[in-house]
Amino acid sequence: MSWTDFYRRREILQAAVRHAQHTPAEPLALDEIPGAADVFGTEENLLLALHYQWTQRLGGHLRAELADPEDAAADGAGDQVDAVSRAWQRAQSGHETLRALLDGAVERCPALAPLHESELRMLAITAGLADPAEPRAEITKVGHALGSLLRAGDLRPARRRSPMGHLMRLLAPSA
Repeated sequence: MSWTDFYRRREILQAAVRHAQHTPAEPLALDEIPGAADVFGTEENLLLALHYQWTQRLGGHLRAELADPEDAAADGAGDQVDAVSRAWQRAQSGHETLRALLDGAVERCPALAPLHESELRMLAITAGLADPAEPRAEITKVGHALGSLLRAGDLRPARRRSPMGHLMRLLAPSA
């Protein structure tokens, strides 16, 4: 793929998200998105490319949230759930239409279903709510519950503590 092809695909994906802004649950009309039919051929291929974009965005935010050594040393799942919640909120911020488009397409696009379930399992395991050794169906159920809470906005991420503020709170009682 040349850089020209890369930029053309990116522009088409952005146009598809803009097109879906008012009705994200509706099927994408490729003939109304310039170049979409030529480059992607089917709505399913276009949705798979959009899902890949979302996965890259969410994965990046998860890595950034969990890279903090303070979070890695946490004893409980609460901090991990908060980190996953923050990552989800940051990934979705400014990309609500993309997420709504993918959520609406899961039912009508069979190729998205296993990717969606894989994402749910990743969220459940990363949040520390499930163990990779558990049966896939159980992890997926936990992921569905977590995903529903994330989409509903019921998980409010805790404010991230600054290391300096934490140190000051530890030193304050000794003064």
